[in-house]
Order: sequence, then structure tokens, then C-alpha cells
Amino acid sequence: MNDIMILGFNIHAWITIITVLSMFTVLLFTKLRADLVFLGAIGILFVTGVLDAKEAFSGFSSTSVIVIGVLFVVVAGLTHTGVLQWIVKHLLGQPTSYSKAVMRLMLPVAALSSFLSNTTVVALFVGIVKMWSKKLGVSPSKLLIPLSYASGMGGVCTLIGTPPNLIISGLYADHTGTAMNVLATTIPGLFCLFIGVLSIIAMRRLLPDRKAPETAFETTTDYTVELLVPSDNPYIGKTIAEAGLTDIRGGHLIEIIHFDEMIAPAIEDELILGGDRLIFAGQIDEILDLKESHGFVNADHHVFSMDEVGRNRQLRTAYVTFGSTLINKTIGHSTFEKDNNLTLVAVARRGERIDESPREVVLRAGDTLLFECPPHVNINTEQLTSQLHFFDSDQVANIGRKTLVSTTIMIAMVVLSALNVMPLLQCAFIAAAAMLLFRCCSPNQAIKAINWDILMVFAGSVVLGLAIQKTGIAERLAFGILDVCGSNPIVVMTAICFVGTFITEFISNTAAGAMFFPIMYEAAEKLGYEPYPFLIALMVSVSSSFATPIGSPTHMLVYAPGGYRFSDFMRIGLLMNLIILAANIFIVNIIYPLTPLHP
Repeated sequence: MNDIMILGFNIHAWITIITVLSMFTVLLFTKLRADLVFLGAIGILFVTGVLDAKEAFSGFSSTSVIVIGVLFVVVAGLTHTGVLQWIVKHLLGQPTSYSKAVMRLMLPVAALSSFLSNTTVVALFVGIVKMWSKKLGVSPSKLLIPLSYASGMGGVCTLIGTPPNLIISGLYADHTGTAMNVLATTIPGLFCLFIGVLSIIAMRRLLPDRKAPETAFETTTDYTVELLVPSDNPYIGKTIAEAGLTDIRGGHLIEIIHFDEMIAPAIEDELILGGDRLIFAGQIDEILDLKESHGFVNADHHVFSMDEVGRNRQLRTAYVTFGSTLINKTIGHSTFEKDNNLTLVAVARRGERIDESPREVVLRAGDTLLFECPPHVNINTEQLTSQLHFFDSDQVANIGRKTLVSTTIMIAMVVLSALNVMPLLQCAFIAAAAMLLFRCCSPNQAIKAINWDILMVFAGSVVLGLAIQKTGIAERLAFGILDVCGSNPIVVMTAICFVGTFITEFISNTAAGAMFFPIMYEAAEKLGYEPYPFLIALMVSVSSSFATPIGSPTHMLVYAPGGYRFSDFMRIGLLMNLIILAANIFIVNIIYPLTPLHP
């Protein structure tokens, strides 16, 4: 049955094509977890006989996937010893102009992203960018896109900087028996970074000038109101529920102050006493109707402020993440606040506070939420982090002797691998063990640092690449590209990198790398050239996604804090894609001249 050919492909090839297309459709248009989608794709390819058991699960034993898993532990050591905080404190300085700020921001971020998780680096720098923007008198939106771009361009400068580099280099080693040097992409990556920084400065007018979401929360009197209960009020001695304050028009009661005692959240059976301060959030004009209907009066001064972070109160800002189950829902029709010990105070969208009851706002991706919560509430639970992203976490590492130790371990790992003293996998294992031995991170922190969901996606990407190659899809596509582009190797390289650059705007760059590896490899061999330079160019291209906020996790991290719209990335991103593509092809062909397979 497998011998039956339809439009040049056999049954197994068509099963693979349909599986891959279906998988990407599900990832684009549903909220299913990516690891489950990839696991389902592997299952289909195995059950239908496209891959045997060894092939279907080869991704889990792939050297590149194992390296990624071990590197999570190394990064945990660097994170928990405060390496990132030290760099931010001592190396960034205080820029005096926009151009200098871009340079001082993008270069350190790119350097860090060459060795650490891009997402971790960007999350740390978001707060720095906000402070810079105030000092420079510019909107954070002018700096947050460059921040995200720098992390992506820096990641391609080493094989360990971004997963597609590890996946592609691992597949190359499997095919040729020759391992790539950990610094193989350094010169092309640095050149593209240099061009990228200059392009950002030159095209600064294309960067949107958006209002920062936090500005909507700078004055709490704009969205909270405090009413005082007079000593002769008829509701004294009654509960909140009996007084009809659990569901008022235009807002909700967020806390009660009994003299010096603060009660938040305000529970239904709490008694109202004379002299109580009742703090409401929502539409001020409608809430003030309670003065007439309930006999309350204005409080003499406003005690609920952004600067007040005391024993009993903490104000935290969070952003609704892409894929959150809170999207298209209201907080008021769920148990979210109760489950997480949070009280929603206000909601902002694109820098403007939404002037209605916060609990009745239908949430969208990127909305900014202001919560009141106890100062020691855990905002890093799996339930919260899958829905919201908080930028004001109290978890700050202490900088000390271990900061130097973890940095030394990281540098030693890179140097030993770069000099080919030992393979990267062995270096990574030794570095991870050293991080634990010198207590740069605890075993518990190391285990928590390993993102098994991401590893599942990486393993699935490797298997998809194998299926595309085994079924002959890669070979047919390579021949198709050669038919269209002719036999000029630079034209073929450019064509595949061009498609890869724009495909990665919509799918995981890891999946794009694994999917395009066999196509690029086959095309190079059909042309009679060593695939190495073709694959270096591919590594840069699949990590060069600038035109959509869904093209990279780091874009999604800055999307809400910058108050961006979807089209904002496209304005400058499409040009950046083309500029970096041209720089990539130019530098790769200079550093790695094309070499015939059989000279």
C-alpha cells in the first residue's frame, strides 16, 4: 500500500504532510498545549507506520535535546546566584540619549542571550527599560521591541544560545559524524546583530509610540474611592451581605479598614462598624451613589495608594498572557480571586484604564491587571503563571561569592567546548554537576528549572524532521526548489532561508529548524556542495522572527508592557526580516565559502 503514489508522494508521505499541517493549524488556532500537540503528532506517525518505535521516540534520546535539558540546570545556577542582576547593576550605566540607550540595551542583552534563556533575560530587563524610558522621556514601546529583537539576534551567536541551533547542529552531527563548534555561528550572529542595532536606530520612527499600561494606574484615586461609615449609620452591626455591598452597580468592595486593621478581601459575613473605611474599585461616579443610598460620607484622606506597601497590603501588576484561559472571560464570573488570594482593583488596555467594574471586563491578551494581595502571596504558582505574567516578583537573588563561581563554571563550559577539549554534552553535564556541587542552585531548584513541556516540543521537532526526510518529502521539496531557483547555490540558500524566516513568524523556531533542516541539507547535496554553510544560514534565519508578536516568546513578554498592537511589530518587523536575511546570506558566504562535495 505504501507503494501507491499520489502526486509524486506515497501514502506515508501524505500522512506526514497532513499530520504536520494539522499540527500547525491546531497550534495556531487553539489553546491546546504545544507539548501535547507534538506528542499527538508523534503518536500518529508511529501508529500509522510512518516511523517505527525507535524512530518515533528518537527525539527523546537526541543529543541536542539532552543538552537543552542539562543547560536548564546550568541556567538555574546562574539565575539563583544573581549573575543577571549583577550585569544589570554594573554594566548598563545611565544612557543620555535614545541611540545610546539602544546600544547600551541591545548589546548586553544579546551577549546574555548567547548563553542564557532569552525569556529569562527579557523578563529581567523589562523593568530596567521602564526606568530608562522615564529618564529619557520616551515611551517604553520605543525600547521594548529592540529589547526583544536583541535577545533573538544574540541567541544565534552560539550553538547553546537558542534551541534551533542545537537541534540543527545535532542533526548535522548525526548525518555526518562531525560535531559543529559551539561558536560556529558567532561571527555571522555578531554581524547580523551589528546590522540589526544600526537598523533599529535608523528606523526608530517606525517604532510605535504607545502609552505604557502602568500609566493608567499611577493615581489610585482615578479608580478607587474610599467612603466612611458615620457613627449613626443604620447599617452598623450588619454584615456586608446584609448591607447589599457584595454586588453594587459600577464596581465592588475590595477592602475594609477597621481602625488600624485591614480586611482584604472583604468577605460577605464581615460586620460593618462605625468609623470603618470602605474601599471600592470601579466606576467612581456610580460608586458615589452609595453616599445617598447608604448614608456613607467621603473619607477625609485617601489611604489606598500605590506607594503604600505595608505589612498588610501589596499592589501587583500582571499581564494576561497569550493562550491564557482568562481571555474572553470576566474575573467576576469565576473563582480566580478566591483561589489565588488576589483582589482585582483595576484593568487597563493599551495604556488606558477601562472605566467600568473591573470584575465585569471581558479580558483580552495583553490586558494589564492591578491586584491587591497579601505581601507574601505566592505569584509563581503553576496556576497563576499559566494565566498571567507578573513583573514585580519579590524573588531577587543575592549577589555574592557564588555569583563569581557560577560565572566561572559557565565560561569554562563554553571554552572547553569551543576548543574541542570535549563535546558540548559532556561539558554541559560537568557544568550542571558543578552548579549543584558548589550550591549555586539546590537540587530542588535544578529540577524545577527543567521545563519538560519545552523538552517535549524539542523532541517532537526532531521526530518531525526525521519523518519529513524518511518519507522523501525533503528530497522532493529540495528538487522543487532547485527547479524554481535553478542551480545557483546562493539563490537556493536565500530562497529556503526566506521561507524559513517567515514560517517561524507563526510556528516554533525549533519546529521550523527541524522541518527545514532536511530540506536545506538535501538541496545542498543535490547541488553538490557541503551543507555546512547552508545550515549556518538556516540557523540564523529560523531565529529571525521580527514581524509578529507570536513569532517569539520574548515578543509576547514585551507585548503587554509596551501597550503594543499586533500591527506594531509588522511595521518595523517586515523590514527587519529582509535586512537580517540579506546580512545573513552576505556574511555566511564570506565566513564559510561554498565548498564542492567532490572537488
